[in-house]
Amino acid sequence: MADNVLPYLSNPMFQSTIHRPVETLGVGLHTGVHTHLRLLPAPPDTGIVFRRVDLDDFPIEAHGHNVARVSYATSLMKQGVLLSTTEHLLAATYSYGIDNIFIDLDNIEIPILDGSAEPFLQLLDQAGLRRLRRKRRYLKVLKPVEVVEDGRRIAIYPANEFRVRCYVDFPHPLVGQQQVELLVNRESFRQVLSRARTFCFESDIEPLRSMGLIRGGSLDNAIVLTKDGVMNGPLRYPDEFGRHKALDLIGDLALVGLPLLGRVEARKAGHSLHTQLVSRLLSDPSAWEITTNEHASASSRRTPEFASPASAD
Repeated sequence: MADNVLPYLSNPMFQSTIHRPVETLGVGLHTGVHTHLRLLPAPPDTGIVFRRVDLDDFPIEAHGHNVARVSYATSLMKQGVLLSTTEHLLAATYSYGIDNIFIDLDNIEIPILDGSAEPFLQLLDQAGLRRLRRKRRYLKVLKPVEVVEDGRRIAIYPANEFRVRCYVDFPHPLVGQQQVELLVNRESFRQVLSRARTFCFESDIEPLRSMGLIRGGSLDNAIVLTKDGVMNGPLRYPDEFGRHKALDLIGDLALVGLPLLGRVEARKAGHSLHTQLVSRLLSDPSAWEITTNEHASASSRRTPEFASPASAD
């Protein structure tokens, strides 16, 4: 009997991959390089694996042990081979419920596209889902794990679902305090976070460029905040900045390598703290277990929940 093709919904009991290859072209936000990106089906227990086709299909697994540097984006490195700005594509793939996929690219950086995860969701919609005849495995958190640094904090707690709470605070009239909390699944990610774009402050553009960053940045792929407004409005949401930070958080958490069962709280965190949490969690085997218990993920089939209060508590 052939594996079942799932045009939209997946069964959380079983692993999945995509049904057909899909591809796109785009420019890298930081390097400015043009990259051809192709998503392909992968067999059970493969996980999410990037392959640099310009380097003989060199594989780089989307896993915490391959994290390279995390300043203004999350980069992976394996045996000296670098891959930059993975978080938006990982957030889309992870939230979509895809367990196994090959992500082929012919350059050093994932395309930024419009600065959000929505174009990647559209690619996955075109690809479709295929259920594989292998039980899905979850990483279930058993005890709290925390990282605190310079007034910023991120922690993960035991739960029978994957939930995130993300708080940001920027001294700007359009940002200020924003908080986003949601139960993460395909529907909630699509409805709440997928269209939220990356952003930067106009005053930071030249310093970033002098550091060799945002060479591919433009008003088409990032929100640019002026001193008291936005250069390229309108915003897609009043709290688009908090939503995008939550999107980044989910993409970085995908580096645990398996679907998470845990509750994450991030306060003024960023890529560095996100990936430190992943590393700290994975380095403590007493903090988690691998389970195939479908009942542990039953909550992921509930109606999406979302809360975005005007300010944090």
